[in-house]
Amino acid sequence: MRNVDQWKPSKFVLRKGRLIGSRDTNAVGFASRVMVDLVGRFYQRALPQHARGRLVDLGCGHVPLFATYKDHVESVTCVDWGNSLHQNPYLDKEQDLNQPIAFPDASFDTIVLSDVLEHIRRPEELIREMYRILAPGGRVIMNVPYYYGLHEQPFDYYRYTQYALRSMTEDAGFTVLELESIGGVPEIMADLFSKTVRIVPLVGRPLSKCAQAFTGWFVRGGLGAKLSRRTANDFPFGYALVLQKP
Repeated sequence: MRNVDQWKPSKFVLRKGRLIGSRDTNAVGFASRVMVDLVGRFYQRALPQHARGRLVDLGCGHVPLFATYKDHVESVTCVDWGNSLHQNPYLDKEQDLNQPIAFPDASFDTIVLSDVLEHIRRPEELIREMYRILAPGGRVIMNVPYYYGLHEQPFDYYRYTQYALRSMTEDAGFTVLELESIGGVPEIMADLFSKTVRIVPLVGRPLSKCAQAFTGWFVRGGLGAKLSRRTANDFPFGYALVLQKP
């Protein structure tokens, strides 16, 4: 990773021992906090458990998970495409992930693919490329949205069910170690409400922020957590996966 000394938290921050979405609205819109908190919870658990050796962060952006995996790996390689208005100081390799990845076979022990697969026109080709550049025994740690609005348009192509994810990854040769739904109906309702009401003059932004804050508290325990778990299978906010190359 280039310019490590310049790195600073962006999308995720560590607060009271929890990896959550940044409350800086330049990094994470206030109407997206519940969603980003969910994703952060998965990576805070999964990265220390599964990341090791030579790690490549595909579609790295501003490398928001760097602080979470840096102490568990030997090296970090940052890869992203060049379709950006701003130069990325951390980028090691500019790569369109719709094309064959320009690394030799078995180059890495860990791949991170966070909120990327929905932006790939031919996802099965990328999955096969990840299998190729991963060393035997290596792991992929990734997430994708499901009940979530279009974003980064026009480069938003797909939403995947758990069955599609399992089918595509197993067809490529991976063993699925984990495939879990993240979030359910409470989180989806908060996301839809927050992003709809925020455009209402005067009261929209406060209502949107309150909905996000209340839902974040509600789903952390008791009835809210139970509702989230029970609805997540049929109405998932997204999915998180850990794959292994045999």
